[in-house]
Amino acid sequence: MAVTIYGVFAVTFMMTMYALERRGRRFVLWFALGCVLSSVYGFLSGAWPFGVVELIWSAIAVQRFRNPVAD
Repeated sequence: MAVTIYGVFAVTFMMTMYALERRGRRFVLWFALGCVLSSVYGFLSGAWPFGVVELIWSAIAVQRFRNPVAD
């Protein structure tokens, strides 16, 4: 049950940061953290493919934070 509650928090945090990305670059970095938290949830719950994909999304988000594209 604790893993499920953690997962709800992690995925909700990740999606909220994704929705707020246009408000500032810092939200891209927070989104990356959310992806790491979601990845941990994936591994804890035994869904390792989800954990791997979330780690990849985290790396992509960090790269986007480091090299912003001008709008």
